[in-house]
Amino acid sequence: MSTTEKIGGTVATYVDDRTGSNKFLARNLKKVFPDHWSFMLGEIALYSFIVVLLTGVFLTLFYKPSMIEVVYDGSYVPLKGVTMSEAYASTLNISFDVRGGLLIRQMHHWAALLFIAAMSVHMFRVFFTGAFRKPREFNWIIGIALITLGLAAGFSGYSLPDDLLSGTGLQIARGIVQAIPIVGTWGAFLLFDGEFPGTEFISRLYGVHILLVPGLILALITVHLMMVWTQKHTQFPGPGRTNNNVVGYPLMPIYMAKAGGFFFVVFGVIILISGLVTINPIWIFGPYTPDQVSAGSQPDWYIGWLDGALRLMPNIETVIFGFTISWNVFIPSVVVPGIVFTVAAFYPFIEAWATGDKRNHNLLDRPRNAPTRTAIGVMAITFYFLLFIGGGNDIIAITFDLSINSIIWFLRIAIFVLPPIAFVITRRTCIALQRRDREKLLHGYESGRILRLPHGEFIEVHEPLPPKERAVLESAIESYRAPLPAPQKVDANGVRNKRYRLDVLRSKLSHWYYADDIKPPTREEIDAGQAHVAHDAELEAPLHEYDEASTVMVPFHGGILHTEGEPKTNKEQLEERGGNL
Repeated sequence: MSTTEKIGGTVATYVDDRTGSNKFLARNLKKVFPDHWSFMLGEIALYSFIVVLLTGVFLTLFYKPSMIEVVYDGSYVPLKGVTMSEAYASTLNISFDVRGGLLIRQMHHWAALLFIAAMSVHMFRVFFTGAFRKPREFNWIIGIALITLGLAAGFSGYSLPDDLLSGTGLQIARGIVQAIPIVGTWGAFLLFDGEFPGTEFISRLYGVHILLVPGLILALITVHLMMVWTQKHTQFPGPGRTNNNVVGYPLMPIYMAKAGGFFFVVFGVIILISGLVTINPIWIFGPYTPDQVSAGSQPDWYIGWLDGALRLMPNIETVIFGFTISWNVFIPSVVVPGIVFTVAAFYPFIEAWATGDKRNHNLLDRPRNAPTRTAIGVMAITFYFLLFIGGGNDIIAITFDLSINSIIWFLRIAIFVLPPIAFVITRRTCIALQRRDREKLLHGYESGRILRLPHGEFIEVHEPLPPKERAVLESAIESYRAPLPAPQKVDANGVRNKRYRLDVLRSKLSHWYYADDIKPPTREEIDAGQAHVAHDAELEAPLHEYDEASTVMVPFHGGILHTEGEPKTNKEQLEERGGNL
């Protein structure tokens, strides 16, 4: 035993004698985690957040959250002698005078974008596979809260440089706050310490950005991981996988090695992108001036859909008792996102109530086996992308030489037309895939080969399903849920059902969810169908033996099958035919 091993063993024994750590580690390091590429989405979010924290610590050493006006005298010559805030000047110094500062700034920005993108895609993976169902409803709510805090962190960090572009975003944020009825004006005064832009907002925003929001995100990530650890990890259908087990790799050494290597992959990709692709070049925009707006200003992608909602909303205002209510700002910027995030947070409970599904779910759904849920997700994505396109309507109009008014009116109509169309198409596609899966389970694969039986009957030979694919398709049995029956106004004793109206609504929602789903075959029907397929294969087996005996694999010409006695090459065929084709 080496000296290092002796020291390590002595330290481990010392700690174990006082904390009992060996039993805890022996139990938990053997915990099994399933293996699937989509589970890496959550890891990407975690690792990019770590990069955000590391680069953020570096930036705090040089950034000055002050709106005191100074005259710039740094390395960037075009802005020398220009009056600007100390916040903007310090950001320029980080970019041009601090060694490695620009790279760290861009790493911080790209990692933040990747963090929100990975969380968003991870959320949709959880939604489409039904991983939010019992017992993971609280973890879903935590995920929605993390995305909301990620938007807050991104917007607050985006605004700190105090350049013309970020200042335009703050101007919009002030307008949104002011649009809130009754309390809007006072809320704006509270945020900006008086009239916009004030002199204290950057320092307040700085505290929120580096302390409050990251602290909440870190706390929620910790709770999220603790719940994932405590609850059984979900897994995709497959051979040997059930609601009561987890098939995968132990935490040590396999999963830890893979996770550690993947962290450095994410870290390296962020560095590569940050070194090659410039993002948020604040020196081009110049310092913020309240009476100016940069042309073609666009927010980061995760805020683009809110900007698009503002641009698409018609100019509707109401004057009540001398007070103006700007519905054109309040509805798209406060009401719409409020509804979206509230419905998203409570969706697990809505689905569970509407469908009557109270079971524990550790085995994930295939999206096709939940057509209505999948269609709702695609409809939401369509809704988001239409608003996102609206956020860049001016850039699209200039690039493609289109009328911006035509784009706005097209999107205003499309926002009500295209999401329902996407819902219907997605739902019908999922049901069609369910029907095809049912046929596979009952009849196997269509081989396209026609076999004539000894008594003259022609049949198409079907091939049995591989065990892995059969296990995946049979997961439809676990996913299937029959609609709730219609409630009765009175029970068997003639007592009136006080919840009748609510039960009717629940039954209708359940039918909307499940009435068109294709009922999968029972396991007995599947076994009988596969046995019939195997019987067809036995009938065809002698033909395969004959073909294999008379057919050889030619090692040239791409390995084409060749029957003995026939010419092997085109030249031999021509010679056999006397040179005629």
